[in-house]
Amino acid sequence: MANNQGKRRRFGSVRQLASGRWQARYRDPNTGQLRSAEETYATKTDAEIALTHIEADITRGQWHDPDAGKVLFGEYAATWLKDRKLAARSRERHESVIRLHLLPTFGERPLSSITTARVRAWRTECLTRTGEPTVVKAYQILRAILNTAVDDELIRRNPCRIVGADHYDVPERPILSVQEVYAVADAIAPRYRLLVLLAAFAGLRFGELAALRRRDIDAENAVLMVWRSQAEMQTGALIDKAPKSAAGVRAVEFPAELLPDVRHHLDAYAGSGQAGHVFLGPQGGRLRRSNFRDDWIKARAKAGITADVHFHDLRHTGNTLAASGASLRELMIRLGQSTPRAALFYQHMVKGRGREIADHLGALIREARGDVDS
Repeated sequence: MANNQGKRRRFGSVRQLASGRWQARYRDPNTGQLRSAEETYATKTDAEIALTHIEADITRGQWHDPDAGKVLFGEYAATWLKDRKLAARSRERHESVIRLHLLPTFGERPLSSITTARVRAWRTECLTRTGEPTVVKAYQILRAILNTAVDDELIRRNPCRIVGADHYDVPERPILSVQEVYAVADAIAPRYRLLVLLAAFAGLRFGELAALRRRDIDAENAVLMVWRSQAEMQTGALIDKAPKSAAGVRAVEFPAELLPDVRHHLDAYAGSGQAGHVFLGPQGGRLRRSNFRDDWIKARAKAGITADVHFHDLRHTGNTLAASGASLRELMIRLGQSTPRAALFYQHMVKGRGREIADHLGALIREARGDVDS
């Protein structure tokens, strides 16, 4: 039984328990209810010092409810995902990452028990069985959930504090020459020839190409409009979604040299009516990555390209070629990017540009020296 002759203070009180240890008690600043400190202390002085620290935290507005962190991560993550505004495909990906990579380790743990050491051990174990891009995505989502928990005052600070864990170095992707692009276009099934050419020379993503309608192409002025992008859900359902940012809605000029291919494709392979899809699958249904992948791999091999070139590398190729004659702002508009980051990526030198720049500098030097070409 506790000793009830605890000394009363202006703030809270301390008392000795039957065990001989000392306990600090105070009024919860939110509810006014009497509550005990989380720990007990060996001496009365230690309990009084702890009570002084609690009083100081409350006075500074830094007091943290010890019970707040007892919420289980799994329950909190479910609420966090429900309250978050996400596109359907992004929500599906977030749910999958949480279910497969976060809940098995953290689901039944109280938020307050998730420490930096536990996060580090989880990440290390994940990297032994899962690719780094997936682990980075899982870490980013875990950090976002726990950031919200900090905002909700359930935990004091976010334990996701591992330097470099939120990104990874993307390996340099291969760049095709113009001749190689046309070699693949010539080798692929005719219904996909224009798909290859527009991916390379208009810089569109697969989802943007799959969502194109007849009305989006101006075959007189060699311009196409990007309004939407096709996404495939895990159920197999196809949806047309808005671009990630307003910059994704854009007009893209393509080389006039592609106009004969555009007109032939619209006549031979596109869906009917202005709302008809420009690109269709082999049986006339919607174009999917799954019903296109084999054609791409076969055409790549037939064209003699031995590198593991992905379809998305066509966009990389076209944007790199465009960078040699475009300003940063022009590249941002063409790529549909709202920030300069991706556009800057494509402003590295392409084959032959270095010589052109050097030759130009040489001409300036000759002019300055008054040299006369013989």
